[in-house]
Amino acid sequence: MRFSPTVLASLIVLAGCSSGTRTTQTSPTPAQTPLPTANAAADSAKRDAASRVGSIGDGSLSTPNANPFPSTYHPFASRPTVIRNVTILTAAGPAIRNGSILLQNGKIAQIGPNVTAPADAVLIDGSGKYVTPGIIDTHSHIGAGAAPADQGAQTDDVNEATNPVTANVWVEHSVWPQDPQFPRTLAGGVTTIQVLPGSANLIGGRSAVLKVVPARTAQGMKFPGAKYGLKMACGENPKRVYANRGPSTRMGNVAGYRAAWIQAERYRRQWDKWNETHQGDPPQRDLGLETLAEVLRGNILVHNHCYRADEMAQMIDIAHEFGYKIRSFHHGVEAYKIADLLAREGISASVWADWGAFKLEAADAVRANLPLLDRAGVRAIVHSDDASGEQRLNQEAAKAMAEGNRIGVPIDEDKAIKWLTINPAWALGLDDRIGSIEVGKNADLVLWSGDPFSVYSRAEKVWIDGAMLFDRLDAAQRWRTDFELGFVPDTSGGNR
Repeated sequence: MRFSPTVLASLIVLAGCSSGTRTTQTSPTPAQTPLPTANAAADSAKRDAASRVGSIGDGSLSTPNANPFPSTYHPFASRPTVIRNVTILTAAGPAIRNGSILLQNGKIAQIGPNVTAPADAVLIDGSGKYVTPGIIDTHSHIGAGAAPADQGAQTDDVNEATNPVTANVWVEHSVWPQDPQFPRTLAGGVTTIQVLPGSANLIGGRSAVLKVVPARTAQGMKFPGAKYGLKMACGENPKRVYANRGPSTRMGNVAGYRAAWIQAERYRRQWDKWNETHQGDPPQRDLGLETLAEVLRGNILVHNHCYRADEMAQMIDIAHEFGYKIRSFHHGVEAYKIADLLAREGISASVWADWGAFKLEAADAVRANLPLLDRAGVRAIVHSDDASGEQRLNQEAAKAMAEGNRIGVPIDEDKAIKWLTINPAWALGLDDRIGSIEVGKNADLVLWSGDPFSVYSRAEKVWIDGAMLFDRLDAAQRWRTDFELGFVPDTSGGNR
C-alpha cells in the first residue's frame, strides 16, 4: 500500500492491498506421453506431428505446468548447528521445553531433549530463548512494490491496471531483488513470502513464492518447486478502478469472472486434446487463458482478495461452477461470519489481526476474527499486505491471541504459532517442506530472544535451509542491498 501524497485521497480504491553462487538452469522440455497406435500409418502420423512440434519450438506451445522461468536458487553454505536448552514451538505438536535441535545438510536432523552433536557443529546455548519455524507471509508486495515509494521512484509495479482481467502477467517480472525491504523482512523472522499482484483487477495475474535471501535476480529467490498462485479480487477495488469502462458494479464483477473462466475452460479443452493427439496445427497460445487453464488443471492455487462474507460465498459458488478450488481468502474481515462454510470447503483465511473500518466493505471487522476462525476449524493465517507489518507478524499473532483469550476463545502459543508457519505453508502448497519443526523438513528457523509473542522479543538469528542469514548480534552479517550503498542502521529490521 504505497502511494504518493497527491493520490493518497483516491487510494482507498486499493486500500488493504497494494492492492551464494547462482547458476542458470535451462527450462526442461516437457515430456510427451506416447499415444498408443493401432497401425503403422498412425505411427507415421505421430512421428510427423512430433517433428512439426519440434520445429516450432516450446515457446509456441501451451504445455501444462510449463516452467519458462525456473528457480535458480541454491542454498547458501551452512554448518552443522546445535541449539540447546531452548523452548521449541514446533507447529506440529506441543512445545518442547529445554529441548535441542540439530541442523545438518540444510535439514532438521534431530529434535528432542538431547541430540547428538557432530564434532564440527556450531553450538548455541538457547537458555531463556525460543525457536520457531521461519515465519511465512502469504500476502506480500515487497520487491514489486519496492522502497522508496515516492512519486518519482518508479518502484511500484504491483497493479497492471489496464484491463479487468490480466491473468497474463507474472509478478516475478516486477520484483526488484535490491528492494531494501527484503533484509528488514528477514530480520523480522520471515523466511518465505508470496508476492502478489495488487487488487485493482478482477484477476490480477500470477504470484511468486520467494525465499527471503540475497540474490541478483528474482529467479535466484524463487522457492524451487513452489506452485504459482493466481490473484483474484472482489468488491470495491475493481469496480472503482474500471468504473468508466466496466465493470462498475458487483454484478459486473461476477459477470467478468464467469466470462474469463468460460474462455479458459474452452482453451483448456482445446490444448489438452491437442497435447494428447498432436493432430493438426496446435491452437493459438494465449498467456492469460494459459494461466487460467492451469488453475482449472489444479497446477495454480487461487488466492482471493475479498472482504465481505456474501462475496466470499459468491466466489465459492463460481469456483464450484467451473471446477476449481480457492486456496485462501485474503483480508476476509467478515470471514468469521462464514467460518463454518470455509471449514467445510477447506479454504484457509489469510487475515489481519485488527485492521478494519478503513472503508465500507471493511466496516464489520472484529479483532477476534483469527481465533473465531481457528475455533471453527479453518486454517487461520496471519498475513501482512504491508511492508512494516511484515516485519512484526509475530506481534500481529499475539494481538489476535490476546483477543481470543479475552472473549473466551482460548488460544495458546501452540495454536498461534501455526497461524504464522504451518497454516501459511499449506496455503502455498509447501507444508511438506516448511512450516513446522520436524525431522527431514527444511531448516528454516528463527531463534527469538524471548517469547515470540512478546512485544519485547526480537528475532535474534534466522536460518534458511540451514544457513544463518541473519544474526542480530553481529552487524557484519547483515544483508546489505546494493540500493543502500553499504549503509544499514544498527536498528535495521524487525521489532524496534
